[in-house]
Amino acid sequence: MKILYISPRFEGGIGGHAFRVAEKLREQGHDVKLMKVPHIPIKKLKNPSFTMFGILKSLINREKYDVVHAWNIPSAFVMKYINADKKILSVHGVYSEQVEILHSKTTGSLASKAELMAFEISDRLTTDSKTVQKYYNEKINADFIYLPAPLDTKKFNNINEIEKKKNQVVYIGRDSYEKGIDILKKIEPRINGNVVYCTDLPWEKTMEVLKSSNILIVPSRMESLPQVIKEAFYLKIPVIATNVGGVSEIIIDHETGILIPPEDPSKMLDAINSLLIDEELQKKLLENAYNFIMKFFTWDALLPKYLNLYTH
Repeated sequence: MKILYISPRFEGGIGGHAFRVAEKLREQGHDVKLMKVPHIPIKKLKNPSFTMFGILKSLINREKYDVVHAWNIPSAFVMKYINADKKILSVHGVYSEQVEILHSKTTGSLASKAELMAFEISDRLTTDSKTVQKYYNEKINADFIYLPAPLDTKKFNNINEIEKKKNQVVYIGRDSYEKGIDILKKIEPRINGNVVYCTDLPWEKTMEVLKSSNILIVPSRMESLPQVIKEAFYLKIPVIATNVGGVSEIIIDHETGILIPPEDPSKMLDAINSLLIDEELQKKLLENAYNFIMKFFTWDALLPKYLNLYTH
């Protein structure tokens, strides 16, 4: 099959999800191209400029594709002008809610209208979270296919063996409001350990830091289903995360990880300091989490579902 992927970037979050799927489909013999679109690197202009430049690029693109796959709402408006037999849109999280939190209620209202327009453009809709799937179904009766982001366990073969660092807590993610990094920094002086922030390291280096840590902390205000939690599960690093978005789909409290309320510094601090000294609970969490991720989120489990999405 000839497939075109459209995304503002192909790293981190949904862009990283797209890149990993593209790599796997190429291994299966499919021709997958990534559309690279420039944008203006200013917060309020990133998405509008991406959409504008992307549409211009689509209008001059004369190629015909079996499938075009847009990886977020702005990408759908670029996808509209591509000649393809099937058009697919994937979203991580509820787009209008994210926009409202990051910008304003007025902008969030405009984003709600953009969602509806993007869904109309698409033949198929997918999301990596059952929570998001349920939200859109109940709110606007949109039919989303649940298709989680896979974990490519082979990539971990290149991660160096690294010595554990006593009482190391790691944060992995963007340095941005929705990720709650400011909340973690607020309690950092009272954490009985050392906090390491990985906000812009290469993936391999980030995984080395994760592997050397005792706890991964995910303090987000909003999420879809963070890939880094799956990575921690595979590396057998206990996870503490806020109960937002689809996090509770993979973290069963005190079974595969620890769930805490969002924007609650006190409970976050208590959870971190308690888990750092509870080696028995750490062992229970990491073993359960590893078994869970290997059963449901590897390519062995998910590749047939991706192939079915494109061929049916």
